[in-house]
Amino acid sequence: MLNLERLRTLDALARHGSVSGAAEGLHITTSAVSQQLSKLEREVGQQLLARNGRGVRLTDAGRLLAEHAARILAHVERAQSDLEAQRGQVVGELRLAAFPTAARGLFPAALAALRSTHPGLRITSCETDPELALRTVLRGGYDLAVVLDWYNKPLPVPDGLMKASIVDDTADVAMPVTHRHAHRAEVDLEDFADDDWVTWGENEFCHEWLMHTLRAKGIEPRVVHRAEEHATQLALVGAGLGVCVAPRLGRGPVPDGVRTVPVRQPVSRHVYAVWRADADRRPSIRAAVEALKSAARQAG
Repeated sequence: MLNLERLRTLDALARHGSVSGAAEGLHITTSAVSQQLSKLEREVGQQLLARNGRGVRLTDAGRLLAEHAARILAHVERAQSDLEAQRGQVVGELRLAAFPTAARGLFPAALAALRSTHPGLRITSCETDPELALRTVLRGGYDLAVVLDWYNKPLPVPDGLMKASIVDDTADVAMPVTHRHAHRAEVDLEDFADDDWVTWGENEFCHEWLMHTLRAKGIEPRVVHRAEEHATQLALVGAGLGVCVAPRLGRGPVPDGVRTVPVRQPVSRHVYAVWRADADRRPSIRAAVEALKSAARQAG
């Protein structure tokens, strides 16, 4: 009898191409991955892995079993989904992820409502980058993720995933209260062509969006400070060190010394939930989406 968790580990290794990648995707240690695969080799009586430099590769037997493992795991997912749908009950385990401001702005209300309404549902959650969240949902690491894209820069959603809109999140420009534009009712991004910018980490989706948007307007932005958290960005703005784009979802109180001004041509990001298509019938997925939408309405 093949062990399902060991097949899941083999599938993760095939998808990621390394023991460390499989460990990250499964949220376990590299030694646990190695132990599971060693046990699987003993179960099947064949070598599944071979040394490849400092890493490993799948043998012919390993690739064959990995292909079967992917199909088996997909069937298990559909079976679980169908059983939940047949019972019509919101129960079981639900693993959620979101980018930081959505986790802060939506998860407290949504998860509290789910716990109150569906006590048989066990929920875990974490923060993660949207692009990583998509890949992790696709390979089964999360059941549902809250991700985003911008009005002029879509985030491609891979085949095999479903999505539902949660909220459109408007963003303002945050600047020191002493800034020359702080008194205005509206601004244009072009007004800040000569300013220092506070932005997200390099290669992050939101940072790439900002660079793309400003350059499309003929502005080569002067980025002087980077921070992952919007609260840190706003603190830097409050110290007079630059300006930043400040989405409203999960923003919290604006620090003293900071003024946020709407953009004349609204700047917004689309926030939506994604989940695997083979889990579409799960009542817990549907309940989570509705709870997130309700939390968004409350936050608005």
